[in-house]
Amino acid sequence: MDRMLYVAMTGAQQTLQAQTVNNHNLANVSTTGFRADLAAFRSQAVDGSGYASRVYATNGTTGFDTTSGALLSTGRDLDIAVNGQGWIAVQGADGQEAYTRNGNLQVDATGNLLTATGQQVLGDGGPINIPPYTSIFFARDGSISIVAQGQTPDTTSTVGRIKLVNPPEADIERGSDGLFRMKNGGVADADPLVNIGSGTLESSNVNTAEAMVNMIELARQFEMQVKAIRAAEENGAASSQLLRLG
Repeated sequence: MDRMLYVAMTGAQQTLQAQTVNNHNLANVSTTGFRADLAAFRSQAVDGSGYASRVYATNGTTGFDTTSGALLSTGRDLDIAVNGQGWIAVQGADGQEAYTRNGNLQVDATGNLLTATGQQVLGDGGPINIPPYTSIFFARDGSISIVAQGQTPDTTSTVGRIKLVNPPEADIERGSDGLFRMKNGGVADADPLVNIGSGTLESSNVNTAEAMVNMIELARQFEMQVKAIRAAEENGAASSQLLRLG
């Protein structure tokens, strides 16, 4: 009886964890460049004395969905999107290099090129700083050109180039801040084959319909586990009553 309770209890617990991952994906369905987390169940034998007839389910993340989101045209000069595979290098809160697909950029009052969440965008020589300008343009290779304030429209200058990388997907992982980093703690080399589009943003790759169906399935699985716990309690109570009668 104790084993039945244990199997049902762990099943409910792991289902809640899977629901947490799924809900996190749903919450980020409108987050620019978001990559959905993947989770999967696996069977685990219950250790202990007696016949090995019990197994329970464990849930864990298995990485992230590498599918690119749809490219949405915005017409905004500071919006960029990576075409195909690749990442934009940024500086995390810890000062270390990290990677994102969110190309919703902005320039602060001191000229720092930042992501929408405040991370500094990195170039070949470190954080990128943009001089005062009247217009700005991003080339496919990440080069940034501007028409400086006081200059004529036909006078442009290149002020930096965004570091674009494309490390093997198995070598990177998502951090608690939503940014991706190399698993070995190192930094990825710039990849000249990665290119970007200007005036576009990449949408989240979360499939809303699939995530909603998964949410319903997980809710039903949780209800089934709770019913198993109640059945174990009722069986235990009935067994105790029989023993008292005996």
